[in-house]
Amino acid sequence: MIKPLLLLATAAAAILASPALAQNQDLGTPIAEGGEVETVDEGEGLTGSVSFEGNLDDLGIAIPAFAADRDVPTPANSAGTAALGRELAKVITADLRNNGLFKPTGPESLPQPSYGEITAPNWTTWSNRGAEMLVHGYVRARSDGKLTIGCYLYDMALQQRLVAEGWAVGPADWRRAAHKCADLVYSRLSGESPFFDSRVAYIAETGPKDKRVKRLAIMDSDGANHRFITNGRSTALTPRYSPDYRKLSYLSYVDGNPRIYVYDIGTGTQTLVTQSANPTFAPRWSPDGRYILYSMAVAGNTDIYRVPASGGASVRLTSTPGIDIGGSYSPDGTKIVFESDRSGGQQCYVMDADGSNQRRISFGGGRCATPEWSPRGDQIAFTNASSFNIAVMTPAGGNVRTLTRGWQDEAPTWAPNGRIIQFFRTERGTGRTSLWQVDLTGENERRLETPRDASDPAWGPILP
Repeated sequence: MIKPLLLLATAAAAILASPALAQNQDLGTPIAEGGEVETVDEGEGLTGSVSFEGNLDDLGIAIPAFAADRDVPTPANSAGTAALGRELAKVITADLRNNGLFKPTGPESLPQPSYGEITAPNWTTWSNRGAEMLVHGYVRARSDGKLTIGCYLYDMALQQRLVAEGWAVGPADWRRAAHKCADLVYSRLSGESPFFDSRVAYIAETGPKDKRVKRLAIMDSDGANHRFITNGRSTALTPRYSPDYRKLSYLSYVDGNPRIYVYDIGTGTQTLVTQSANPTFAPRWSPDGRYILYSMAVAGNTDIYRVPASGGASVRLTSTPGIDIGGSYSPDGTKIVFESDRSGGQQCYVMDADGSNQRRISFGGGRCATPEWSPRGDQIAFTNASSFNIAVMTPAGGNVRTLTRGWQDEAPTWAPNGRIIQFFRTERGTGRTSLWQVDLTGENERRLETPRDASDPAWGPILP
């Protein structure tokens, strides 16, 4: 539950007569992951401010179907742009509902505005529907084969536009525009950074408990656009997106031994990061994408190493007897959090990026495993390996809070905005695994649907 707060919003000084096109921005999505998305300016002349006081989860948002200037068939939806407008509104509604902060009402129970009403709402239509905010949008087919999708957020009490933006996308990427609209609304009303237009890598699992087939898979943050990367002939584990989304690092048992590979999403090729007869584990990217952390076992001792992402000589960062594993960089790249049993049990430690100044930070009781630094830098999520719950603490080890109470929850990974944590849960008795999410309050826990059992999630940054 979010505490009462003041939300600052920017109001429109004037409402545009029709959706406008302005400067374009190439977001540079890898070809195999989807086409380019161009930003189009919908919000010139925004001045002034308004405020909302209260709990965000009491904030009603009406999201009717997006309008179409004319109903044109598209490769994205054979029924045409009008039907696609309804699907866009459904995706936005689901995004805003599933984050637990708002009370959105979707297109199924709302009248559909005309194309002309997108920039000039009929306030009488919406005044008695119990919503404080109104999302209008449109979808229009372009002569170059792309779609232009606009998103407008209005304050019902002031009858003013708060913010607007538009995107030109290929027909196959219409969901990205929907996520970007949800991000626009979410960020404008909450003051938080966006996270819906992002992707998750994970391990898809099938088969009996004693003979699981584990494949590398990727999908959108809401579970759509699912895609398998590996065929399952060799076990894959612990995937991580590179900061630019172009590559995935993961652990593979191609020849029966754990080796770290980098998979290029655009070309479909993969590269062995290190050539070693020693088992290697837990690859993690540096924030600038230049290095990969990993752990390697040599003569019964496991230490953390750093290797250039392009290949080269490795540098050992830890040397204490025992098992050091699972390094995760701070967002600024200056520090690394990791787990170690050097004190006799699994605990979490922090060191400088060069391996110096190693110090234990977990003293709250229980065991600390699989730590991961928040993108904000203010929290570290970890698995309490004594109770198998997900918890968070400050980088100094203080303010420990348990967020989940499942039977076996582990391997936390952060949303790009550092507000939501994804993890996987093992079902008692059956051994089946699934992905779950929980926010930093410990509320709004929900399961993320996947076509197979799922483990080892890795939430990537916001898409470029």
